[in-house]
Amino acid sequence: MEECPGACRHVYFPAAICAEYDSPIDALIGLHVPQDEALDLVAAAWADGGARCVLARVDGGRQVAAILLPGGRWAACNVFAGQFCATPREAGRRLEKLLKRGRRGTVGALPAGRANENAGS
Repeated sequence: MEECPGACRHVYFPAAICAEYDSPIDALIGLHVPQDEALDLVAAAWADGGARCVLARVDGGRQVAAILLPGGRWAACNVFAGQFCATPREAGRRLEKLLKRGRRGTVGALPAGRANENAGS
């Protein structure tokens, strides 16, 4: 991860959009996260102050995320593991390199401590 001046408040990561949903719970379920786990993750994220991104790990270790889009819908995304960045610009550059033809993507953001928790789970 690129160094940032002072302490980083957020980390950013590139994510490939698979589909869009009306809620983060639906997005996580669409990514094959079990419903009870999706409910718990969203409740925990909202208890921390209305998160705009919910990161999860599905069977097999693949990281996925539900990310709030500017229009109010939630993107169900595959996260590129190990691609956490200090700035959204760097994450955007990495996203451009990782996406295949015709794929859409977005940059997700998490509080720095939360990203470290999820990186090793």
